[in-house]
Amino acid sequence: MDDVRSRAGWRNAFGVIAGALFVIGPALAWLRIVRGIVGFALFALGGIVGLVVGVASVIQAARGRGFGRGGALAVAVGVVFLALASRGAGVPRINDFTTDPTDPPAFTHAVTLPPNVGRDMSYPKAFADIQRGCCADLHPARVRAGAPEAFTRAEAVARQMGLTVTRSDPSAGLLEAMATSRLFGFHDDIAIRVRPEADGHEPDRHALQVTRRAG
Repeated sequence: MDDVRSRAGWRNAFGVIAGALFVIGPALAWLRIVRGIVGFALFALGGIVGLVVGVASVIQAARGRGFGRGGALAVAVGVVFLALASRGAGVPRINDFTTDPTDPPAFTHAVTLPPNVGRDMSYPKAFADIQRGCCADLHPARVRAGAPEAFTRAEAVARQMGLTVTRSDPSAGLLEAMATSRLFGFHDDIAIRVRPEADGHEPDRHALQVTRRAG
């Protein structure tokens, strides 16, 4: 009997810990008290622990031994964690995208930023075929305007989207920016290139090509 109570106590304790990690991790990251990856790790750990303890609690409840508050909390955490994880089912396991897999816009300024020092910021060639299979509709935006106006429009849209512009070179038609996720504060680097249309028949028609590289 004491052994059963002891195990129930441990389940309750770990259920509460799982719930705390599941909430506190994202909260600390959102407040920028810890790095996003740390907050995400705490969140994921809480979800995994909640899933394990939740399953154990359901089994014990089926045997007539009850959930306990910690067990019920673990079940709730496990269900939410599975629901969030299932949203990625069937989605290609790539984080980087470009509108031009053949000649993706390259990063020049982003490679100098502290978080990217030592990283290969080029678009992974292995992703090109995967992207063509999943995202065939991803293509450059086309603008009927001269190069200066097309670039100005591109930069204006980037700022309207809440991106932080880190490099702006109108003469080269190159723009770099950073997107920051609201919750965990993850940074994605974005390169935008303004080029005349390849056929050259319409000099006032430009393509806005983009590469997005996950941080």
